[in-house]
Amino acid sequence: EAMVDTRTKPREGGLNDPLLGSVDRQIKCKTCNNSMSECPGHFGHIELGKPVYHPGFIKKTKKILEMVCHECGKLLCDKDNDEGFLDAIRTRDPKVRFARVWAMCKDKKFCENETTKKGGDKDGFESSKPQVTKVPHGGCGSAHPNIRQKALALFARVKGETNDEETAQKKEIKDKPITPETAHAVLKKISEEDMWNMGLNKDYARPEWLIVTVLPVPPPPVRPSISMDGTGTGMRNEDDLTYKLGDIIRANGNVKQAIQDGAPAHICLEFEELLQYHVATYMDNDIA
Repeated sequence: EAMVDTRTKPREGGLNDPLLGSVDRQIKCKTCNNSMSECPGHFGHIELGKPVYHPGFIKKTKKILEMVCHECGKLLCDKDNDEGFLDAIRTRDPKVRFARVWAMCKDKKFCENETTKKGGDKDGFESSKPQVTKVPHGGCGSAHPNIRQKALALFARVKGETNDEETAQKKEIKDKPITPETAHAVLKKISEEDMWNMGLNKDYARPEWLIVTVLPVPPPPVRPSISMDGTGTGMRNEDDLTYKLGDIIRANGNVKQAIQDGAPAHICLEFEELLQYHVATYMDNDIA
């Protein structure tokens, strides 16, 4: 709740906490001690029980997950084994560099741990030129899945390995969900060199920041509550954003409680999906 039980004064620790800024002319801001007209407002934050996808960045998140190995976080292409990679990373415009590197990585099926470069001449004799043979791509050798997006969820499509002949012929395909927590862990593994090669900035646009772990709460001047009787002392009507933030806090509380109580996985997943829905509709109302 944003207000105390009488709905006339802001509740401490609530969405209209006096530390965020003043909501009417009689009350001064507790952070800067200025009046309503002078205080610009101060941001708060909500620490989410589980990470969620940002609806504005989910396509970019999908592309980055197609470019790196999910086990070791290494870029799937490198300058020694992939022709044209050096030209791609020399592109000055980071957006164009990102697009070119993604185009090279997206069809890779493995995080290669051996070199693909030929080490000898036509006659089969070793060439006299020194060549790197023991330090090739340096990946972990794991298979790389195809990634599919359905609304606000990502899925890794892996071909099923079974001994049964019928299913082996059909090459059964399984869709394994990539949770925001998994995606966040993968994106955190990416090295700063690979970030630069992708066209991302290590100081201002780190890949793990595309996943929401802490949600900023805008101050009351951004979402002003309206006094119903016009005097500032009576009941107050809250802004739509304040109601939505209340939904997020409740959904987040449910997620944290379920984890703390050791609830079954499917119950936790339901609460996480609800939190994802509320965060997404808070940012973009058209998703609903």
